Amino acid sequence: MMFSKYVAVITATMIKFLGGPLTGLALQLSWYETAICSAIGMMLTVFIIVFAGQQVGRLSDKFRKPKASKKFTKTTRFAVKIKGSLGLWGIAIMTPLLFTPIGGSVLAVAFKYQPWDIIFKMTVSAVASGIVQSLFFFYVKDLIF
Repeated sequence: MMFSKYVAVITATMIKFLGGPLTGLALQLSWYETAICSAIGMMLTVFIIVFAGQQVGRLSDKFRKPKASKKFTKTTRFAVKIKGSLGLWGIAIMTPLLFTPIGGSVLAVAFKYQPWDIIFKMTVSAVASGIVQSLFFFYVKDLIF
Protein backbone atom coordinates (compact mmCIF):
# COMPACT_ATOMS: atom_id res chain seq x y z
CA MET A 1 0.00 0.00 0.00
CA MET A 2 1.41 3.36 -1.07
CA PHE A 3 0.11 5.29 1.96
CA SER A 4 2.14 3.17 4.37
CA LYS A 5 5.31 3.89 2.38
CA TYR A 6 4.66 7.62 2.67
CA VAL A 7 4.07 7.31 6.41
CA ALA A 8 7.34 5.39 6.77
CA VAL A 9 9.30 8.16 5.02
CA ILE A 10 7.54 10.87 7.04
CA THR A 11 8.21 9.06 10.32
CA ALA A 12 11.87 8.46 9.50
CA THR A 13 12.32 12.13 8.62
CA MET A 14 10.66 13.28 11.84
CA ILE A 15 13.48 11.67 13.79
CA LYS A 16 16.46 12.24 11.48
CA PHE A 17 16.17 14.05 8.16
CA LEU A 18 18.61 11.79 6.35
CA GLY A 19 16.41 8.84 7.23
CA GLY A 20 13.65 10.07 4.93
CA PRO A 21 15.54 9.96 1.63
CA LEU A 22 17.16 6.67 2.57
CA THR A 23 13.78 5.16 3.49
CA GLY A 24 12.25 6.44 0.25
CA LEU A 25 15.09 4.85 -1.68
CA ALA A 26 14.66 1.54 0.14
CA LEU A 27 10.89 1.56 -0.45
CA GLN A 28 11.41 2.38 -4.15
CA LEU A 29 9.50 5.66 -4.14
CA SER A 30 10.28 8.26 -6.78
CA TRP A 31 12.61 11.09 -5.81
CA TYR A 32 9.85 13.69 -5.81
CA GLU A 33 7.58 11.56 -3.59
CA THR A 34 10.49 11.11 -1.23
CA ALA A 35 11.31 14.84 -1.26
CA ILE A 36 7.70 15.81 -0.49
CA CYS A 37 7.35 13.25 2.31
CA SER A 38 10.70 14.29 3.78
CA ALA A 39 9.66 17.95 3.88
CA ILE A 40 6.31 17.01 5.45
CA GLY A 41 8.03 14.89 8.10
CA MET A 42 10.42 17.64 9.11
CA MET A 43 7.66 20.23 9.21
CA LEU A 44 5.44 18.03 11.39
CA THR A 45 8.26 17.89 13.91
CA VAL A 46 8.82 21.64 13.67
CA PHE A 47 5.11 22.38 14.24
CA ILE A 48 4.96 20.07 17.24
CA ILE A 49 8.14 21.42 18.83
CA VAL A 50 7.39 25.09 18.15
CA PHE A 51 3.86 25.14 19.49
CA ALA A 52 4.21 22.51 22.22
CA GLY A 53 7.62 23.94 23.15
CA GLN A 54 6.14 27.35 23.85
CA GLN A 55 3.54 25.86 26.15
CA VAL A 56 6.10 23.72 27.96
CA GLY A 57 8.38 26.73 28.30
CA ARG A 58 5.64 28.83 29.87
CA LEU A 59 4.73 26.04 32.24
CA SER A 60 8.33 25.40 33.28
CA ASP A 61 8.94 29.13 33.86
CA LYS A 62 6.26 29.06 36.55
CA PHE A 63 7.96 26.26 38.48
CA ARG A 64 11.64 26.68 37.68
CA LYS A 65 13.98 28.24 40.17
CA PRO A 66 16.54 30.65 38.70
CA LYS A 67 19.99 29.13 38.30
CA ALA A 68 23.15 30.96 39.29
CA SER A 69 25.14 30.57 36.08
CA LYS A 70 25.25 28.31 33.09
CA LYS A 71 28.33 26.51 31.82
CA PHE A 72 29.02 26.54 28.13
CA THR A 73 29.66 23.20 26.47
CA LYS A 74 30.97 22.61 22.96
CA THR A 75 27.41 22.12 21.74
CA THR A 76 26.09 25.34 23.25
CA ARG A 77 29.10 27.30 21.99
CA PHE A 78 28.50 25.95 18.48
CA ALA A 79 24.80 26.82 18.65
CA VAL A 80 25.52 30.35 19.88
CA LYS A 81 28.14 30.80 17.15
CA ILE A 82 25.64 29.77 14.45
CA LYS A 83 22.96 32.02 15.92
CA GLY A 84 25.36 34.95 16.17
CA SER A 85 26.78 34.66 12.67
CA LEU A 86 23.87 33.33 10.60
CA GLY A 87 20.78 33.78 12.77
CA LEU A 88 17.66 31.73 12.25
CA TRP A 89 18.55 31.05 8.60
CA GLY A 90 21.73 29.34 9.80
CA ILE A 91 19.81 27.18 12.24
CA ALA A 92 17.26 26.32 9.53
CA ILE A 93 19.93 25.40 6.99
CA MET A 94 21.89 23.32 9.51
CA THR A 95 18.80 21.47 10.79
CA PRO A 96 18.51 18.86 7.99
CA LEU A 97 22.26 18.59 7.55
CA LEU A 98 23.67 18.61 11.06
CA PHE A 99 20.95 18.91 13.66
CA THR A 100 17.91 16.68 13.70
CA PRO A 101 14.50 18.26 13.04
CA ILE A 102 13.91 17.96 16.77
CA GLY A 103 17.24 19.57 17.68
CA GLY A 104 16.94 22.45 15.24
CA SER A 105 13.40 23.22 16.34
CA VAL A 106 14.31 23.13 20.03
CA LEU A 107 17.28 25.39 19.32
CA ALA A 108 15.15 27.93 17.46
CA VAL A 109 12.55 27.94 20.24
CA ALA A 110 15.27 28.26 22.89
CA PHE A 111 16.62 31.36 21.17
CA LYS A 112 13.07 32.76 21.29
CA TYR A 113 12.51 33.39 17.60
CA GLN A 114 8.96 34.13 16.47
CA PRO A 115 6.99 30.92 15.75
CA TRP A 116 5.87 31.83 12.23
CA ASP A 117 9.37 33.00 11.35
CA ILE A 118 10.72 29.61 12.51
CA ILE A 119 8.09 27.77 10.47
CA PHE A 120 8.71 29.78 7.29
CA LYS A 121 12.49 29.41 7.36
CA MET A 122 12.36 25.75 8.35
CA THR A 123 9.89 25.09 5.51
CA VAL A 124 12.24 26.64 2.95
CA SER A 125 15.10 24.59 4.35
CA ALA A 126 13.06 21.36 4.47
CA VAL A 127 11.87 21.67 0.86
CA ALA A 128 15.34 22.54 -0.46
CA SER A 129 17.05 19.79 1.52
CA GLY A 130 14.36 17.27 0.63
CA ILE A 131 14.88 17.90 -3.07
CA VAL A 132 18.68 17.96 -2.92
CA GLN A 133 19.09 14.90 -0.70
CA SER A 134 16.47 12.84 -2.54
CA LEU A 135 18.02 13.61 -5.93
CA PHE A 136 21.48 12.88 -4.56
CA PHE A 137 20.56 9.45 -3.20
CA PHE A 138 18.54 8.46 -6.24
CA TYR A 139 21.37 9.33 -8.64
CA VAL A 140 24.13 7.88 -6.44
CA LYS A 141 22.12 4.64 -6.22
CA ASP A 142 22.39 4.28 -9.99
CA LEU A 143 26.15 4.88 -9.89
CA ILE A 144 26.82 2.40 -7.08
CA PHE A 145 24.45 -0.41 -8.00
